[in-house]
Amino acid sequence: MKNIVIVGFMGTGKTVVAKALAEKLGRGFLELDATIEKNEGMSIREIFQKKGEPYFREIEKQVVKEASDKQGIVMSAGGGAIIDEENFKALRENSIIICLEASPDTIMQRTKGNTCRPLLNVPDPKKKIEELLKQRAPYYKKADHCVNTDNLAIGQVVEKIKELTQQ
Repeated sequence: MKNIVIVGFMGTGKTVVAKALAEKLGRGFLELDATIEKNEGMSIREIFQKKGEPYFREIEKQVVKEASDKQGIVMSAGGGAIIDEENFKALRENSIIICLEASPDTIMQRTKGNTCRPLLNVPDPKKKIEELLKQRAPYYKKADHCVNTDNLAIGQVVEKIKELTQQ
């Protein structure tokens, strides 16, 4: 049984949707950023601050490789995980990749006031969101399916993904 990997930009609902989907399908759940935090003994924000983004991306690559060997689980991958070609290939091998999408306004609303988002700790977070979405769009479009979460409840997103992955 293939894994289902939920990818997409921060604030699109990856973790809550992946967790709810795993529960609905009776599958195991793995949150890649939480695995990194556990392995490193610090938050993603602390890793970025103390060791930098390149270090984080290397650790992320190791966790993605390990997770890709699992069978039949639902994974939530960090917003930038599939930008790395090796990560994408590793995930693609044994998984159906679902990209969650949302508008910059929705993302801004969902992430405002959250200091755990190191890439948005800038003077103009909405501008940063727009820049990053544009930059990452070609990578997100490589997913098997995309689901816009702007006006959907978690259960609705789960049902859409369930339909898309059981065809």
